[in-house]
Amino acid sequence: MFIDSLPPILADYLPGWMFLLLTLLLMLGFPVTYTLLGTALGFAVIALDLAFFDLLPLRLWGMMQNSTFIAVPLFVFMGLMLEKSGLAESLLKTMGLLFKRVHGGLAVSVVMVGALMGASTGIVGATVVTMGLLSVPVMLDNGYAKSLATGTVAASGTLGQIIPPSIILVLLGDILGVSVGDLFLGAVIPGLMLVGLYIVYILSISRLKPELAPAIKDSDKPFDSEFYIQVIKILLPTLGLMVAVLGSIFFGIATPTESGAMGAVGATILAASHGRLNLSVIRYVSQTTTKLTSMVFIILVGANAFGLVFRGMGGDMIIREFLENMDFVGWQVLFIVMVLVFILGFFLDFIEICFIHIPILAPIIADYGYNPLWFGILFAINLQTSFMTPPFGFSLFFLKGVCPPEIRTMDIYRGVLPFVAIQIFALFLVALWPETVTWLPNLAYGE
Repeated sequence: MFIDSLPPILADYLPGWMFLLLTLLLMLGFPVTYTLLGTALGFAVIALDLAFFDLLPLRLWGMMQNSTFIAVPLFVFMGLMLEKSGLAESLLKTMGLLFKRVHGGLAVSVVMVGALMGASTGIVGATVVTMGLLSVPVMLDNGYAKSLATGTVAASGTLGQIIPPSIILVLLGDILGVSVGDLFLGAVIPGLMLVGLYIVYILSISRLKPELAPAIKDSDKPFDSEFYIQVIKILLPTLGLMVAVLGSIFFGIATPTESGAMGAVGATILAASHGRLNLSVIRYVSQTTTKLTSMVFIILVGANAFGLVFRGMGGDMIIREFLENMDFVGWQVLFIVMVLVFILGFFLDFIEICFIHIPILAPIIADYGYNPLWFGILFAINLQTSFMTPPFGFSLFFLKGVCPPEIRTMDIYRGVLPFVAIQIFALFLVALWPETVTWLPNLAYGE
C-alpha cells in the first residue's frame, strides 16, 4: 500500500479525492464502466490490499441472484415494442381530436399521451423523441407558440421517469431495500399530481394568452358515434396494458418481473394488432433491449467495485462525520442531498447517479429517520426535474435533435422553464407531505 507515503491532506481524505476524480472523469466523457473500474482499482492499489477484491465476486453473485433485475430488460422490451407499434401516433391524433375545441387542447392531449406512454414504457428518451417527432410539427401547424410546444413535449416526455413502471424505480428498489411494488404505488399520486399541474398551467396560459395555443383547425366538426368508437379502440388497449402490468403488481397477483413479462407480451400483441410486427421490428427491439440491458448491468458491476473500495477506505464514515460536525438537522441534510442530485442530473445519466451516488447517500438519509420509500420518490422527481432544466437537461438534447429546423435552442429553454418551476413546486409538496407517497402503499397493506 502506498497510502503511508502520501501527505495527510491526501491520505486523510482519500475517499473524497476518489469521488471527485470519478465525477470529473465522467463529466469529461470517459466511458462510465471503465472509469468506475479504473478508479476503484487505482485507489485500491493505493489504500487497500488487493485481497480486498476477493469480496467483489460475492457482491456480483448476490446481484445476479436478484430476480427483480430481470424486470429491467422486460420493461425495456415492452417500451421499445410500443414505440414501434404506432401506439403513440394513434393516441396523439385521437386525444388531439377529443380536446380540439379547447384553447391549449392539443397541448393537454400531449401531456396525457406522455403520461400514458410513460405508464406504458417507462423509458424517458424514447418517449421524448417519439413525442417530439409526432407532436411538435402538428402543434406548430396549428399555430402554437414554439416555446409552449417544445416545453410541453419536453415536460410530458419525462413523466416516464416517475410514472410507473419507471425503470429507475425498479433499480432504486434494490438499492434502497424497498419493494418495487411499493415504489410503484408510492409514485402514483405524485405522478398524477404532476400531470394535473401541467394541465392546469397549459389551460391557464392558454386562457390568458389564446394566441399561444389556439384551438385545433376544423374544430367545428361534430363528435359523432364513429369518433367515439375510434377513441375507445385506441384508449382501451393502452389502458388495458396499464391495468394488466401495474394492477397485477398493486394487487399482489404478480411480481414486478412477472408483470414485466406480461407487459412485453401485451406490447407485442398491440404491435401485431397495429400491423407493425415483422422481423425487422423484432430484430430492432431485441438488439436494442440487449444493448441497453448490457449497459445497465456492466455499469452496475463497475458501481459495485467503486462502492466496495469507497467503503473499504471509510468514505461513508467520513461523510457521516462531516454532517455530524456541521450540526445539520434532518431537513438540512435532505436539502443538501436533493441539491447535489439536482446538479449531478445535469451531467450524469440517471443510471450512473442511481448506482454510484444513491448507495452512498441513502444510508445517511436513513440515519436521520427518513422513510426510504419517500426518499426514493423524492429522488426520482428531483432527477426528472434536472433532466429538463436548461442548459444541460438530457431531455432538452433529445428534443432538439428531432425538432424542425426553425426551432431554436432558446425556444426550448424558454418553453421548459415554467414546467421546471412546476416540478420544483411538486417536489416541495411531496417533501412537505410524505403522505402523498406513503398513503397508497399503507392502504394496500391495510395500515
